[in-house]
Amino acid sequence: MINKKLLFSVKESIPYIKKNVMYQWIGLVCNVCSTASLCLLITKSDVNRYVLFLVIFVCLILRYIVNKKAIEMSYQSSHIVKETLRSCLYEKLSKIGNSYTNDWSTAEIVQLASEGVEQLETYFANYIPQFFYSLIAPVTLFVVIAFMDIKAAFVLLVCVPLIPMSIVLVQKFAKRLLNRYWGQYTKLGDSFLENLQGLTTLKIYEADGRYHEKMNVESENFRKITMRVLTMQLNSITVMDLVAYGGSALGIVFALTGFQKGTITLFQALFIILISAEFFIPMRQLGSYFHIAMNGMAASDKLFAILEKNMKEKQNVDINEYSISASNLHFGYTNQEVLHGIHFEAKQGMIGFVGESGSGKSTIAALLMGQYTNYSGELKLSDYDIKDINIYPYMTLVSLESYLFSGTLKDNLRMAKEVSEQEMNRVLEKVGILDFVNEQGGLDMRILEGGKNLSGGQRQRLVLARALLKNSPIYIMDEATSNIDVESENKIMEVLYELSKEKLVLCISHRLANLINADQIYCLRDGNIVESGTHEELIQQDGVYCDLFNAQKELERYGV
Repeated sequence: MINKKLLFSVKESIPYIKKNVMYQWIGLVCNVCSTASLCLLITKSDVNRYVLFLVIFVCLILRYIVNKKAIEMSYQSSHIVKETLRSCLYEKLSKIGNSYTNDWSTAEIVQLASEGVEQLETYFANYIPQFFYSLIAPVTLFVVIAFMDIKAAFVLLVCVPLIPMSIVLVQKFAKRLLNRYWGQYTKLGDSFLENLQGLTTLKIYEADGRYHEKMNVESENFRKITMRVLTMQLNSITVMDLVAYGGSALGIVFALTGFQKGTITLFQALFIILISAEFFIPMRQLGSYFHIAMNGMAASDKLFAILEKNMKEKQNVDINEYSISASNLHFGYTNQEVLHGIHFEAKQGMIGFVGESGSGKSTIAALLMGQYTNYSGELKLSDYDIKDINIYPYMTLVSLESYLFSGTLKDNLRMAKEVSEQEMNRVLEKVGILDFVNEQGGLDMRILEGGKNLSGGQRQRLVLARALLKNSPIYIMDEATSNIDVESENKIMEVLYELSKEKLVLCISHRLANLINADQIYCLRDGNIVESGTHEELIQQDGVYCDLFNAQKELERYGV
């Protein structure tokens, strides 16, 4: 149960653990002194009672102080553990990027960062200090009692290891059970989060009842395995109590036998009777932390699976001339290939990617942003392969999934760059939303989670304003104007065309009319780039692009 890798992953907590053990040991010494003084008061009549009362009082005060200090050390170590592990997890996920969802669900990450780390807090704050203290305490008491009755001391010391032996017997079974428990716990969390996020959809299709029953089944499975864990814990605690009480009783019997035979005095016999339980209390307390620590260990296995995930370190490079190119680029989400050896090149200006749904447009955006690295062929930013470098300083993605955080508008804009309020107002005016913002309280207007208090067009304009503040050389617009009003769509495209005079803008759009003035358009079909050129050139080719454009134009005319 002493996981060195886990223990040394948070080295900062080790000094506090040592101090915790030291304070507990001082408390034990105080308890021995106060117990000895009490026994002298009871058994001896020729002692200075005022001195003994003073010793007992001082020992009680000192013990109170060191117990409080031990609790403080527990808090300090647990605080460091939570901060360190959560920081390491967040840092690792930041390096992996949003591709972490390829291996772990968001619900699992949330549960690991919250409940899992809380379990590990108990491991560091309680279990580890108690483990070392439970080794020191019996040895200390053995030395003290050995001067009075070596047989009683030896019997008490021999019985102490029976508690950890009972723990070891259940450890193998407990580890398997707790791994299943944690797996069922995360599975239930996954279902709950997914159903909660999709509740509106479930209501629309009247499927909420069916999914409710499904969650009931998963909840019942979790209840059953929780009951098995509790049964195991209660049974092991019962065994530990039997050993503790039995060992104490055996030590008391030996002490009384020694007193009866006259080998020890009444003071010594009474002292052994009163202190014998202290042999087992530390180890018994360790046993009570054991199952919580085991749960923490199960969480740590999952935590280290993330922290130790092999990941090639991204290089930070300096780029002066910006271009994106793909050569013989192949990619598939599973065994089925989505992109079939495509080629394209994009330099300064507006570059459009069009095609029917499922043709591979958004897949290109995901690859450019490093969400997937298991492609073959070449995908380069200037002369560097995108999978090898940190692309975030150079690229900004704006999509329908771009997120607005709860807080003020100013907080959301400062996420891109620390700039003045004048600069923020300038970009808000540029995207045509400054008047609305001023009506809502200016830069201090409240934004709800995900921008729920905004319309689709308003949300996308604010997302674009934040992207403009970043001022990156390359912008990728992945269906950024889908499902918004015509006025907002036209304004956003106007801003993008103005931006493309200085930057490289890759625009993936469902509406081909938005890209009429693009410098280059790539038309995709079934994972292949079948045509490329300007709008006029593609229309003259009278191919796939021409058919798509005319079909959309006819639909828009029909809608009017």
